[in-house]
Order: sequence, then structure tokens, then C-alpha cells
Amino acid sequence: MSRARIRLAIAAAAAVLAAGTLPAAASAQPAPGAGPSARHQQPHWQQPAETIRRIPLQGAVNVRDIGGYRTYTGGQVRQGLVYRSDALSKLTAADITTVSGLGLKKAVDFRIPMEVQYDGADRLPPGLSATARPISDLGLYGTLVGAIGSGDPVKQEQMLGGGRAEAYMRDIYRTFVTSPENRAQFAATLREIADGGQAPLLYHCTSGKDRTGWMSYVLLRALAVPEATAERDYLASNTFRGAYDAQVRAGLKQSGRMQNPDLLIPLQEVRQDYLDAATVRMEADYGGFWGYLTQGLGLDLRTLAKLRSRMVR
Repeated sequence: MSRARIRLAIAAAAAVLAAGTLPAAASAQPAPGAGPSARHQQPHWQQPAETIRRIPLQGAVNVRDIGGYRTYTGGQVRQGLVYRSDALSKLTAADITTVSGLGLKKAVDFRIPMEVQYDGADRLPPGLSATARPISDLGLYGTLVGAIGSGDPVKQEQMLGGGRAEAYMRDIYRTFVTSPENRAQFAATLREIADGGQAPLLYHCTSGKDRTGWMSYVLLRALAVPEATAERDYLASNTFRGAYDAQVRAGLKQSGRMQNPDLLIPLQEVRQDYLDAATVRMEADYGGFWGYLTQGLGLDLRTLAKLRSRMVR
């Protein structure tokens, strides 16, 4: 393969994982209709249609304020303190102005070095630098580079078809529970949020859906947000990323890099069974969510109390 074709393959793979430019959407949209799993019943005190507060940007499509959710203790998660996002490497000048208005004091980047190398470093307001806190993707990014770069539909099917992409995703989610290194990165972020000295804080990965999605799910549940609500927040990435991801697949097919770009859908989406893979592992290893917080992440009662005091009103 020529150098030019290699560069094209890498760029295509990066495009699969990194948000590009889309028209800005409304800043506040209702939570998508992907409801909770059947095992969760909606309690009487839970509002049925809480608003997900999306930050409209041109160069990132999955940026949100995690505040606004009601807790089962009768409180509400404070807005303007913690944001979740996809990669910020494609922000426009106008986007940077918008992000500057958030008053961020810290930006945590969960991407691995290979992602940063190919996608680019975050574009942030002056005076703000990203804190690298890589969380393993089990080689997913490299797998995509290889699969798309090959241009070989047989190889792509062998690598991603037949349920292999879905199995890959479930394995990644299990490492959010089983990997000591991954747990340490999540725990460090939660401690910083609890401390409050670096708020407002933003954390992100590449698509803002898996590593960022798990981080947000854990944070919301630690704040006493109902599990079903935390799940809906997690699943909302499909709504915010859907149009862009479809454009990526269409572009790969048109360019001839993939005959069947739908092979990428399991990697582009969040799914309940991916989340379940992590929570089932959590139950097995720690007996439940509380055990994961205190034993797996090593958060003591004082830190958890500070977290709720800072984040819930």
C-alpha cells in the first residue's frame, strides 16, 4: 500500500471514531426514547422526561452538562459543574468561544496515545490544557485502522462480522471493572469532582460514549440518580451521534474503503448489553455498585459524601 493510501486509511479510521463537523443542534433536547431495560420500573418520584442538556458545537456532537437529573433522595444534580464530551480536536473558533464560556478549570482526556496521535490534541481555550488519563480500548482503535486500511471486504468481515464487533465491545466494558489501571483513572476523576477545586470539569474520550459513558453512568449513580435514568443518559449517545455516524459509513462506502460499512454499527453505537456486560461483571466481582465504588474504585465514605454535597442540591 502506498503512503498516500495508508494516510487515507488512517484518516478514514480516525473519522469513524472522532466527531467531525455537523450543524449545531438545539442546546437542550429531551432524553431520547430509548427507555430503561425491562428489569427497571419507573418509580413514582422519577420525572418521566428529564431534559438532557446538550452543548451545541460544530466540531463535536456529544457534549453535555450532566446536571439537571433528579435523585431518589429528592435532590437535583447541579448544572455547570461537570461536562461529558466526545473528542475536542476538531473544535472551530466559534466552538472554542462557546467552551470558554463554560469556565472550565480542567479537561480530562481518556483517549490512548494512538487516538491522540491520529485525531489530534484537544483544541481548548487559552490557558487550559488537557490532562491525559488514558483508559484502554483493548486495541479497538488499532483494529479499526487495520480493518478499514486493508480495503479488503473479506478481512473486514473476518475482523468485525459474525458478532465479533459486539463481543469486542462487551470485552472493553468488562475492563472498566476488571482492569486496575482503568479503575484508577475513573477513581481519580471522581475524586477530583468530589474535591471541587477544579470545577467546572470536563472529561471525554473519542466518541464520548463508552469510556465517557461508563464514567457518567458511575457518577450519576453515585449521586443517587436512579439506575434507569443513568441508563437513559448512557443510551442518549445513539441519538446525538446517529446522524454523524451514518455519514461516516456512507463516506466509507462511497470511497470504496468498505463494501459493508454497517459492520461498524456495533462499534459506533452504545447498547444496553454492553452496559450490562460491565454491570454483571461488577456484581460478580464486587457484589454490586456500592462494592465497586468502595472496593473497586477505592472511594471512602468521606469522598462519596463530598461528591454528593458538591454535586447535588
